[in-house]
Amino acid sequence: MTVRSFIFILFVCLMTTVSVAAEMVSDAASPIYKRVLVLLQQSREVIPASPNVHPVTAMYNREAIIPPMCYTKTEGKYNPCYVCHQNAIPQRENTMNDGELQEAYSFSDLGLSNHWQNLFEDRSERIAKITDVAIMEWINQDNYSELAGRLRAAKFTGWIPDLDNLQQGEGAFTHEGFAKDGSHWVAFNYKPFPSSFWPTNGSTDDVMIRLAKPFRSDKEGEYSVDIYKANLAIVEANIKGMSEIDSWPIDEQKIGVDLDDDGQLSVVTTIKNTSRYVGAAELFFIDTYIYPQDTEFLHTVRYVGISEDRRIINSTRMKEVRYMRKWNVLGKPQLAWTYTQEGFEKDAGNLPGYYNLGHKGLDNDFGWSLQGFIEDGQGRLRASSYEENFFCMGCHGSIGSTIDKTFSFARKVDGKKGWGYIDLTAMVDAPNKGEIQGEYATYFQRVGGGGEFRSNPEMQAKWFNKDGTLNQQAIATANTVYDLIAPSIERALLLNKAYKVIVDDQDFIFGRDATVIPPVNVYDKVSNTTSPTLPNEYLYDWDIRLDWRNNP
Repeated sequence: MTVRSFIFILFVCLMTTVSVAAEMVSDAASPIYKRVLVLLQQSREVIPASPNVHPVTAMYNREAIIPPMCYTKTEGKYNPCYVCHQNAIPQRENTMNDGELQEAYSFSDLGLSNHWQNLFEDRSERIAKITDVAIMEWINQDNYSELAGRLRAAKFTGWIPDLDNLQQGEGAFTHEGFAKDGSHWVAFNYKPFPSSFWPTNGSTDDVMIRLAKPFRSDKEGEYSVDIYKANLAIVEANIKGMSEIDSWPIDEQKIGVDLDDDGQLSVVTTIKNTSRYVGAAELFFIDTYIYPQDTEFLHTVRYVGISEDRRIINSTRMKEVRYMRKWNVLGKPQLAWTYTQEGFEKDAGNLPGYYNLGHKGLDNDFGWSLQGFIEDGQGRLRASSYEENFFCMGCHGSIGSTIDKTFSFARKVDGKKGWGYIDLTAMVDAPNKGEIQGEYATYFQRVGGGGEFRSNPEMQAKWFNKDGTLNQQAIATANTVYDLIAPSIERALLLNKAYKVIVDDQDFIFGRDATVIPPVNVYDKVSNTTSPTLPNEYLYDWDIRLDWRNNP
């Protein structure tokens, strides 16, 4: 939390003292967060009601930016932490420098207690009451299409979903990735981040990017698909630190720029001139590892779908719809100073806090706003509460491995092959930059399981020997990412049922992990001094980017 965030929160808290006190007097025995839960459980509105208090006062977990996986028992040798916590890489905008968090649990006093209570709930009996037919009917329902209309009727002032038929997944996009509805969202094929978004651990997802109007228009303000393709490729090259990149065919004559530096204007599929944008955006600020002004991301989190031919796919029903917009571009020196301020706040013992933008979500202090929608008790999507949005802020602001606070785009299959809806069968287990072995195989080895908590028995049996070592012979049989991280039909049904129980309870502030029984490899409390730490040989340098040279 920066100084400006702290001052803002303090000011609003002072202004709301009277209303907080009044509510506390009326129900002194009930914490405010419990009243929030009751309101969420009872609400049928797309914008749920909330107590008349400052949202920070109503939070259950002020350290919600510490995700559940941070309470994993490393036991002196298992390290799932390295994919999030890294020291700065030269030329990157991210100077969080939190690599030491691989080694030890460096939490605030509040963060030493694991507030993710849902991890410790045994849902076996409740799951057993949900039939396979019932859960399949549930995940195949469309809860997205009505959301925009409901938000407009409720006079919602934040971003309203504007991509038609997204519930259809791939069906909403052309083979080049462009949304068929003309909304200018573009889908891309990326490798899911280890391991929360692996289907075997309970969720599927997709991500779309949209650049602002100048990046898809000519200098007269008219839309140009060639300009849009070129700028998308240039953004990708700069986010990944690439000097050139391939793309779908682009007519240089329609742009008036020699993109491949061959001295003539023709139809090209390679861009070597990545140092500036084209079209109406040609004078916009550009730098490596930084997105341009008003870049947007749309991310849907879904159940583990099952096709008629018993393949794992993205479900029609959405668990969440998440949206990010880069409303302010900061240079690398400004970003570095913001990280420094955040370090000062942490050293001073201040708990994290962010500007509350109301319906527009939260401001992460680095130029991005984040807002989300999540299922209500009936499965209809609703606006997320302040604390439900707060949950997303740590990963999109306070870890060292991201590039400009994002994950998926840096993990996109390079160039032309990576434009189009996510397809796990169209990518191999590419290694990370600077490594040789496939990323997921490496993750299995370093983590000792198929997820942070080492609680996935199916993955354990499939990819590990009985002594806990990685079964390299079995790994060699996996031809695609799908082969490595797709669950069996039985496990998919089980995890879908587990998450349905959480939806019924509406207690997302206690955790969203689709666990059936409590994982054993997770602490309910940790100690900064006595919990086992990792020795140097189990600490790893890691780059979120991937080496796609051998992808077919």
